[in-house]
Amino acid sequence: MKCSNAMKRMILSIAWIIVGAVILVLALFGKLDEFWSGFGGALVAVGVLQLIRHIRYRTNEEYKEKVDVEVNDERNKYLSSQAWAWTGYIFVLCAAVAAITFRVMGKDELCSLCAAAISLMCVIYFVAYMILKRKY
Repeated sequence: MKCSNAMKRMILSIAWIIVGAVILVLALFGKLDEFWSGFGGALVAVGVLQLIRHIRYRTNEEYKEKVDVEVNDERNKYLSSQAWAWTGYIFVLCAAVAAITFRVMGKDELCSLCAAAISLMCVIYFVAYMILKRKY
């Protein structure tokens, strides 16, 4: 029996709810620290919201059509790729300003962290560019 993509997504949403609930319960009983209680609560919330969205998609034909148009529309795909490009540029510029600011303030560890983030972004960009250059 083949499981549809929509069913896989619903199962994944249920899995997020279960994993989040387990983490939340463990944190509430003191087995994990308070960070994990927030993390577990967030997983439960995301799982519930995604499950509601998937159920709405399957039951509401008007909503399904709207989502399908949004997902498959070329303009939306272009806007999404441009938004990611702008995000990358802005992140690198903000991290560069932060690195300089932290260096001036004598916060060498934070400066190194920002510089490492910039370097990682540049490496990822270069690798992605080379892959896309071969593909297209």
